[in-house]
Order: sequence, then C-alpha cells, then structure tokens
Amino acid sequence: MSKIIEINKKSNQPKYIQIVNSVIGSIENGKLVKGAQLPSINELAEKKQTAKATVAKAYEQLRERGIIISQHGKGFYVAKTEIKNQLNVFVLFDNFNPYKEILYNALKTSLPESTEFSIFFHHYNLSVFENLINNNIGKFNYYVILPHFDGDVSRIVNRIPRDKLIILDKDVPRLQGPYTCVYQDFENDIFRVLQNGISHLLRYKRFNLVLGREHLQYVPADILKGFKRFGTRKLLPFKIWENLDEKMIRKDEAYLIFSDVDLIKFIKNILSKNWIPGKDVGLISYDDTPLKEILLHGVTVISTDFEAMGKTAGHLMLTKTKEKFSNPFH
Repeated sequence: MSKIIEINKKSNQPKYIQIVNSVIGSIENGKLVKGAQLPSINELAEKKQTAKATVAKAYEQLRERGIIISQHGKGFYVAKTEIKNQLNVFVLFDNFNPYKEILYNALKTSLPESTEFSIFFHHYNLSVFENLINNNIGKFNYYVILPHFDGDVSRIVNRIPRDKLIILDKDVPRLQGPYTCVYQDFENDIFRVLQNGISHLLRYKRFNLVLGREHLQYVPADILKGFKRFGTRKLLPFKIWENLDEKMIRKDEAYLIFSDVDLIKFIKNILSKNWIPGKDVGLISYDDTPLKEILLHGVTVISTDFEAMGKTAGHLMLTKTKEKFSNPFH
C-alpha cells in the first residue's frame, strides 16, 4: 500500500503536501477505494525515509478535509472518493512582474495541487482595489492581497474575515485583531542593507535614488524614509530623482534604481562611456529577478526573498496561523 503514496525528494514541494496530493491522486484514479486502509504513520515514515511528523501532518490535513478517517487502534481509512477542490484562493496583486511571478509560483507550490487560484490586479488604483474585494467577499476560502498604498486601507481590508485573510509584502498597521501577514519592513530593511555596504558607498561623491515614476513604478514611502535616514546619519550626500535622465548619470556617483526599464537604460549609458560599474560608477538595483544575474555578469541587487514570502504564506494558510512575519531581505 505504501507504494501508492509517492514522495519526490528532488521536488521543491513540501513532503507532507506530496503525501496529501498522492493520496488524493490515488483515490481519483481508483487505486484507493472507499474503506481502503492506509499505511500507518510509522510504516509510511519508514518506507519513505521521512519524519513521522511529516506523515502525521499530511494525514491530519486529509482527516480535516474528510478524505480519511482514523479508527482508534486500527488505523487510517479512505472515507470518501468524491473529492471536491478544498481551497479556492483569491489573489490580488498590485501588478505582475518577474518577482511577483516568483512569489506566486512559490505560493502555488506550497499548496495542494487541487487548489484553484483567481488572480486580480489593482494597479495602485484604490477604487479598483476596493471594488475587487467587495465584489468577491464570500466567494473564496482565502484572500491573498498585496495592499500597496501609502494611505490607510484598513477600512477596506477589514471586510475580509480574519480567518480567510493573508496580507503579503506590505502590512496594514491600523487593521485590528490577529491576522496573517508576511511583510517587508521597508524603512529598516533598506537602512540595514545599505549600512552593511557602507564601505562601498563611501567611495562615491553622492548617492542617487531613482524612483522611475514615469514607468508607474510604486516605491513605498517607508523606503524613502529609510534611504534619507541612511544618507543623513552616514553624512553621505544623497538625492532622490523622480525619473532617470541621462544627464544626471555622472562618474564617481552611486545609483539605486527601482525600474527595470531605467536599469537597462542606465547600463547602456555607462557602457557607451566605457565606465566600469563598481569602480567608475556605483549601481544597485531594487528587487531581484533571474535576469539580473546575467546583466554585467551579475548586477548588485537588494531585495526581499519573494520565494520565501510565497512559501511562508502557503504554510501559514495550511496551518491556519494568524501571525505577522517580517520577510527576509538581503
């Protein structure tokens, strides 16, 4: 019977989810019928060389969903063969880009294969954000939202039941009661990371931050606070630019760039002058993507770990944990 339940050790998907999906798959293809007995926790853990706690966690999720039942002293049995999708998830992104794709894929991998996702975008439009939430209340098991607004949106988010709410990337500080949130500590994160690289930055005459507003780039106000605090405390001359202009690209200055469009424009400009990044000019890009690993043999990037954010959100969803977690930033 243990051969029916498969675990791929090379998969990024947690083993307990693989066990859940394997049992469901075996039921759907007829290999497991109603009343069939499953391997004991000890037996499956031994056969698959995995922890007993992992098997127990998988069996508990299957039991909570009514797919299996446990009989004291006898074991676990298939309770039903008609399985409906348990998780139906509403995901409200600000926009979609390479690093949000990383987040989404990590979230998706962390949840059962049967999970259905409905993806929406608010594009930093508060009315769209509010309407999408209002029009979908009561239709989903969970609501994953990225509330990228500098103003308070607690009144809108408050309409989502706390046991169904998952807030990602940016917290809603005025929201009352316990809820699930994996957030970036924007002000302190950027201050800490820049502080760690202070020896490299002090070689430059000025530190420039380029917002990229013309590309509809959203930069949280707390990032600007952290940047200004860093420049002021370290006595490093700094300036914040709304957009990138080639005239502002100067030798012996450092640049923190948010928009990928501006990043490419900046690189083309300095290469045309035969300037060496890291020597003639400083370059830091915000938010990591696979493409940046090959640009200039690797662009210096500061970024939150979007894969970790997605995995943590999935875990908190499955364990029904209502806590706030600061996401790793490096």
